[in-house]
Amino acid sequence: MPDSSPVNLNIPGSFLQKTCTVVVVFCALHLSVTVLYYFNTFEIIKNSVFARNQQQKHINFTTVYPTTMLQIAPITETTATFKTEAEETKRKELEQCAETSPLLVGPLRVEFSQPVDLEESKKQNPALQEGGRFTPRDCKALQKVAVIIPFRNREEHLKYWLYYLHPILQRQQLDYGVYVIHQYGEETFNRAKLLNVGYAEALKEYDYDCFVFSDVDLIPMDDRNIYKCFGQPRHIAVSMDKFGFSLPYQQYFGGISSLSKEQFEKINGFPNNYWGWGGEDDDIYNRIVSKGMGISRPDGTVGKCRMIRHNRDKKNEPNPQRFDRIAHTRETMNGDGINSLSYKVVEIKKNTLFTEIIVDIGSPRR
Repeated sequence: MPDSSPVNLNIPGSFLQKTCTVVVVFCALHLSVTVLYYFNTFEIIKNSVFARNQQQKHINFTTVYPTTMLQIAPITETTATFKTEAEETKRKELEQCAETSPLLVGPLRVEFSQPVDLEESKKQNPALQEGGRFTPRDCKALQKVAVIIPFRNREEHLKYWLYYLHPILQRQQLDYGVYVIHQYGEETFNRAKLLNVGYAEALKEYDYDCFVFSDVDLIPMDDRNIYKCFGQPRHIAVSMDKFGFSLPYQQYFGGISSLSKEQFEKINGFPNNYWGWGGEDDDIYNRIVSKGMGISRPDGTVGKCRMIRHNRDKKNEPNPQRFDRIAHTRETMNGDGINSLSYKVVEIKKNTLFTEIIVDIGSPRR
């Protein structure tokens, strides 16, 4: 017969105490493992960050001081750094050129005994841009100069001019362009009107602020004779071999001269009605003086120029009306000049050494 006495559910105290102790020890062990794992992970992360920082420092050091011992940095990153620096340098604005170019050499030997070739001149001036344009690469030019040459039937003279003048103008660190204004047809030559055309046409291409007007047969003998503009209209060809290297008379303003845009407009440009040789230079001088300006000149040594000897051109005989016109400059200048200029461009040719503008300027009034 089964035992029907009640079951005793009381657990001995010693057994319960042992069980609790085991649980506490297990929890403490689990907590210790968790803490150890946490610190281990933190150390790994810290070391990883430190390693990356050290690598970055090493890359930067290698970029700045590249040597054969420091080739750890990836080439692509180094190249990118250099490229960024180059682009930043390129973006910086060039400093202005010096007031006196350090490239000038002074007195020059100018000879016309040997013929010159245009193709050779092109090779000697590799920095020229189309149309006879040049801009200094290492500094910002102080002036933008258009050099204007009145022209007809003087091909050999033009070759000498281009051969000598391009190197001179580049050493003078000018931002310049050369414009050969070629009178179309067989009418009487009109130098001053061609110069007005050169002024008007050059401004259509570039914002020039200075204009040098030069005969094609005159070459400076000293590159310190700067083809630029000054505070007063500048007479550049002050000491020509034709006149024994002296000024023929104080009012002489012929051969080569320069005027700023402001000065040129102030005198209404040059006269348009001097057909044939002579008189227009004196008219220009009168215009300058009548507007309260003076003439600036280099000294006789720096201002030396050589002229290519030649016979007088056909259709450029002395102008019989020149003396009468000079006497009335003040009366005519406000209505005869750039404000009354009329012409027709026949063709524009872009050469490496110059821009040729062939132009029909009409004919003298009969």
